Amino acid sequence: MDLQSLLLAALLGVVEGITEFLPISSTGHLILVEDLLGFEGPPGKLFEIVIQFGAILSVVWVYRDLLWRTLLGLGREKPAQRLTLNVALAFIPAALVGLAFHDFIKEVLFSPWVVSVSLIVGGIAILIIERMPRTSVVRSVDTMPASRALAIGLFQCLALVPGVSRSGATIMGALLMGVDRRTAAEFSFFLAIPTMFAATFYDIYKNRDTLSLDGAAVIAVGFVVSFIVALAAVRWLLRYISGHDFSAFAIYRIIVGVVMLGILFSVS
Repeated sequence: MDLQSLLLAALLGVVEGITEFLPISSTGHLILVEDLLGFEGPPGKLFEIVIQFGAILSVVWVYRDLLWRTLLGLGREKPAQRLTLNVALAFIPAALVGLAFHDFIKEVLFSPWVVSVSLIVGGIAILIIERMPRTSVVRSVDTMPASRALAIGLFQCLALVPGVSRSGATIMGALLMGVDRRTAAEFSFFLAIPTMFAATFYDIYKNRDTLSLDGAAVIAVGFVVSFIVALAAVRWLLRYISGHDFSAFAIYRIIVGVVMLGILFSVS
């Protein structure tokens, strides 16, 4: 692989790492950036799958102590049992919808046009939600009622449309359900683990005939960069939301969506 391919892989790793857990859509950004740069990557979908896996592992690493305690406490501690049940409940809706419509989503909705419109609409939705009066009644992930967890899972289904943002849909949905800002973000992170693991391995299964290790260096660079950048992004977001809302992300989404529509119209 040439140096240019490695640099593009690193850039896409940065894009994945930054955007996976911020409410601005990682899938949408990857589609837009790959389309703009003409990046095809190694044969099959292995590159995209692996850099997403790198982002998943960053959350596992950040919350490794809590995840380990939860695993050990499943048989005897109610908070661990409640958190596990809530994540499972929230995971089910998107898993079922994604399984049923996987091919349609990949073949029809994965386009720069859909992403651009989704970024704008999602940005407007975030601005509206942030300005709605709300009362936070849930302040920790292990005290969240099961009904609210399931509702957040239903919001996650919206993120099957590229450009909506999985973290954006779940965090905003949680805020509407009376979850405070930090808890909403943390629950979104925890929910990402089974959701993204399932999506990753299902994509591997669906693309098993086209997967190839050709370009292993490109894949490795993307994975490492994605993991490191996502690690920093998760920690930064938790600090940021202690004193800010998500309006800045909404404005960013709208600007990117409008610019991309302008570019798409100009070349169409």
